[in-house]
Formats: sequence, structure tokens, C-alpha cells
Amino acid sequence: MNNSSAMEIRQSGDAGVASSGAADKKTIRKVMTASVAGTVIEWYDYSLYGAAAGLVINKLFFPSLSPTAAMLAAFATFAVGFLSRPLGGVIIAHMGDRYGRKPALIFALTLMGASTLALGLLPSYYTIGVLAPIILVILRLAQGFGAGAELAGAQTFVAEYVPVSERGFYTSIINASTGIAIILSTSAFCLVTLLPDEAFMSWGWRVPFLVSVLLFAVSMYIRKNLDETPQYMEAMERAAEEKKKKKTPILELLTNSPKQVICGFMSLAGHQANGYALSVFSLSYMANTLGMPKSYGLMALMIAVTGNTIMTPVMGKLADRFGTTAIFSFGALFLFAFAFPLFWLLGTGNIVLGALGMTIAYSIGHGATSGAQGAFLANLFPTRYRYSGIALSREMNSVIFAGSTPLIATYLVTLADGAPTYVIFYLMFSSLLTLAAVQMAKTFKVHE
Repeated sequence: MNNSSAMEIRQSGDAGVASSGAADKKTIRKVMTASVAGTVIEWYDYSLYGAAAGLVINKLFFPSLSPTAAMLAAFATFAVGFLSRPLGGVIIAHMGDRYGRKPALIFALTLMGASTLALGLLPSYYTIGVLAPIILVILRLAQGFGAGAELAGAQTFVAEYVPVSERGFYTSIINASTGIAIILSTSAFCLVTLLPDEAFMSWGWRVPFLVSVLLFAVSMYIRKNLDETPQYMEAMERAAEEKKKKKTPILELLTNSPKQVICGFMSLAGHQANGYALSVFSLSYMANTLGMPKSYGLMALMIAVTGNTIMTPVMGKLADRFGTTAIFSFGALFLFAFAFPLFWLLGTGNIVLGALGMTIAYSIGHGATSGAQGAFLANLFPTRYRYSGIALSREMNSVIFAGSTPLIATYLVTLADGAPTYVIFYLMFSSLLTLAAVQMAKTFKVHE
């Protein structure tokens, strides 16, 4: 490998790499609006269920279990939604690579919106008995199937429209929009927790789920008016000429880029584990283990996510300047080093110190991995199977590290009699996996 190639790999697609087919600013704004809208509804749905799992689902759908067992069961249903994400990601991403990004994204959005609305209407165990948790699991599987391709599709869509030299910044806005969704869902839950307990547990918790239909309608309207990405159209024209279009994208991915898939999978370990420890597990930990009021955890989370939403595009801009490898590695190292201070601050039981710890972790460490992630993954795969590559990498990781983290963390805290020691080691280990994967990526070709 010559020096110029090595420099290109280290920079991971930074300024200086030519972009073919980048759209004009007006089109990019339109694409960003549609992509952000779809991502917001996906993460509104998921973070909403995460908040409900620790505060409502355990009591309304598993009342016959002990408090600890009910909490584990609630987080297990949260994890179930991630089991179907890889399957949905692969199938819908195949549609996106074979037939176009737009129809795949519309299908994913429709499935998510319908599933979330149905969750808000689902009767509890007290009304229909054991059917309630069964239907709950089915809806979570459907929700996960659609969500499995949404963020990967949005990142692919944006990455193929914008100049490669600005890929870090624009894809980081997609990741930052997950923070907007968490703020919306947490705010909605904060408002309904102000209701009397009886009203909250009977109908109040359903309102945020039902409101998601408004987000769905707006997102669908915007997304239906988009055109295919320039890079995708060019790739399909070349494929037709070379008679490659009949190949299955997922098979081509696994044949040509297996190491990149493994690298993409591992790169998200620290990001996902820390993200779900902060956005989902922390609410249960603060309320049920530390005995803090439910509203404290929700307020701390909103402050922390606001910091993350601001810092993620900043980190994306830095990734364009200094390289995705440098910023991604910094984020992983920060999350590793801050795991102990984070839980020390939470353990004080002080809302100010707890919010401070969550905000530092979410804004700096998680902000860096969020900001660099979109461009990092897009650079790993060529256009003809990029959607499949990003979806498979993300969603296989989601099963192991994202959806399971609240369940694993709850079990580890129980194992340690309420102490967070094992959870801290788990988060540190996940962060080291991210660091190793990002360093591994230095040996791969950067794809425009």
C-alpha cells in the first residue's frame, strides 16, 4: 500500500476525496428533512417503549411476577424488538439495494408507525390476561422488523446525496435526530407522569404512543416526495451494463466484504451499550435501585440528550476535518474512562450530579461515536450493497449490545446486590471492542 492510499484510509473519506453525483444544496436540505423526520419517528417509538418498560410495562403486563422478575420481563420485551431488527434490516435493505432506497424506507416507516399505534391501544394483562404479553411481543417484533432498516436507510440515503468531504457532518445530523426523538418521547412521558397514578397507569401512559401517528403522517408526506439518490441511480446503470443487477446484494456483501461487516458490527458495541444504558437502564436504575422519583431520571435524561443532540453534529464536523477514525476512537476511549465516574455521580442520588454525569457521557463520549459513525459505516461499503452492509452491521449489533443492555445491566445490578460494578465493567468492555474495530478499519479501502 502506498503512502497516499494509507493517508486516504486514515482520513476515512475526509476533505480531498472527490464526490461524484453530489446534489445541490436545495436538494440536500429536502433529503435531510425527510431523513431526519423518519429517524425521529423510529427513535421516538423505541425510546418511548424503553421509558415505558421500566415504569409501566412491568406492572401492567407482568403483574403476577415479583417486582424484580417483572422488571426483567419488561426489559426482555424491549430486547425482543431487537431480535427481528437484523431480519428486517436485511430484507428491507435488500429491497433498497435492488429496487431503490425510497420504497424500502417508506415500507419501514409504515410498519413502525402501525406497530407503535397498536402498542398504544393494546389492552393490559388485567383486561385480556396472558394474551396481553403475547400480543405485546408480536408488536415489538413487527416494530423491530421495520426499525431494522430505518436508520441504516437514512444514513445511506444521506451519504449518497452529499459530498464525501461533508459526509461526517450530514450523517451525524441523522444520528443527532435520535436525540430529538428521545427528548420528544421523554417530554411526553414526563407530562403524563404528572397525572395522578391511577390515571397514568390506566390511560395516561398510552397518550405518547397514540400521538406518534402525527409524526408518522408528517414523515410519510415528506418521504413520498423524494427522488432516488444520484449514486444509486448511477450504480444501477452500471450494474445493468455489466449484468450484475441480478446478483443478490446480501450475498455479494458477504462474499466481497465479510471483514467490513465484522468491523462495522464491532464498531457499534460501545456506542450501543452506553447509549441504551443511559437512555433506558438509567431510568430504571435511578427509580427502582436508588429510589429516586421517576421524574428525576426523566429530567436528567432530557438534559443529557439535549447535550448529545448539540454535540453530535459538532463531532461530525470534526470527523470531516480530522478523520472518522480519530473521532470515533476518542469517543470510545472517553466512554471507557468515564464509566466509573458516571455511576459514582448517579449513585449520589443527587439529581444535579446525576444529570451532570449523564450529560458528560452523552455529550462527549456518545456524541463522538454518534458524530463519526454514519460516515464511518458508509465508507466501509460500495454503493451497490451499502444499504445492506450498514443494516446488517448495525442490526446484528443491536441484538447483542443495544436491546439486551437494559436486561443485562438489570441482571448485573441484581447479581451485585444493587451495586453497579459489573455494569461498569460491561460498558468498559464494549467500549474497548469499538476501539479495536475502528483501528481495524484503517486497513480497508474508503468507498465514496
